[in-house]
Amino acid sequence: MNVVFLSPHFPPNFRHFVTQLQLLGANVLGLADVAFDSVDAEVKEQLTEYFNVLDMHNYENVLKGVGYFTYKYGKIDRIDSQNEYWLETEARLRSDFNVFGVKTEQIGRIKRKTEMKAVFEKIGLKPSRGRICRNEKELRALIKEVGLPVVGKPDIGVGAAATYKISDEASIKHFLEDKPPCDYIIEEFQYGQIVTYDGLVDREGKIVFNTSHRYSGGIMDVVNDDLHVYYWNEREIDPQVKKLGLQILKAFDVKERFFHFEFFDNEGEISPLEVNMRPPGGLTLDMFNFAYDFDCYKLWAELLVTGDCERFDKQPYYVMYASRKDHINYKRSHEEVLHELKGLLIYNERLADVFARAIGNHGYIMRHEEIDPLLEATALIHELA
Repeated sequence: MNVVFLSPHFPPNFRHFVTQLQLLGANVLGLADVAFDSVDAEVKEQLTEYFNVLDMHNYENVLKGVGYFTYKYGKIDRIDSQNEYWLETEARLRSDFNVFGVKTEQIGRIKRKTEMKAVFEKIGLKPSRGRICRNEKELRALIKEVGLPVVGKPDIGVGAAATYKISDEASIKHFLEDKPPCDYIIEEFQYGQIVTYDGLVDREGKIVFNTSHRYSGGIMDVVNDDLHVYYWNEREIDPQVKKLGLQILKAFDVKERFFHFEFFDNEGEISPLEVNMRPPGGLTLDMFNFAYDFDCYKLWAELLVTGDCERFDKQPYYVMYASRKDHINYKRSHEEVLHELKGLLIYNERLADVFARAIGNHGYIMRHEEIDPLLEATALIHELA
């Protein structure tokens, strides 16, 4: 089996996908625009070959790389990166090389928030009211309909990047003057907790495993106000979240992919926010592993190479992620946290600076059969000096 893996070196934990594919006998063909010498040693060892393109944003460069792999190894069976950033590139390559998976004609509705919203409405769900506003007149007309506050975000965007909360005249002015030159969707502000439906489906769209996470706050506020964050998996998924999640999986015809769907939970009323046809970010893949006591990297690789893998239903543990940010003055040092939480803490990592705004400079993962000890431990991590 020939698998082209875009950007196999980043983010760092994605190297496990490469390792598991190689262990199962696949030819793993890495393609990126960084020098091979700068690629992590483990990734180097597991790659069958690496093609260094001049610029990953230049499609002709990338096309040339995949063309080379096709000439040398034969038909390409899969193209992936597990990374939101390269979804459109992957889809275009799959279309050009006739490879299984999401293709160009399908990419709009999993990248554009307006098209996601249209799918939600078609299957009877109730997303936030809103639409693209291209000028001040259209923005003010939308505000007149739904009231303040509203949220402005790129129609095609990753996470909470370049997202604005618009609540008064000053923030209207700031948004109009500051926003990047791209289509922005403006939506009514939703109150409630962010809850997700996450997991992996096989080649026929059947669940391999699923879980749900609850967040301490919205990522938009975390990014804009430079706050720390925490979130945890629910050992028992809220039935309404699961019901809506399964509806969305069917509507978007998700196959052989990780998925990450976001909802608002306003006192039990669940409404859809957006879909992501890739794994959730940060260390959440590792949280899957700790919650289920399995290896999700291996499960995905087995799906690609063999067409099947073991299925999982019961989560033995709650797993908590808590972040810290360098600019916040905490009561306890990192060393004190490691000492005081040694019975709960199972992993910690200094995170790449590019992720710091959203998920912190340092991440801690804790595990227990009950949620309360994890909430108490998180409070200890975040206690201020």
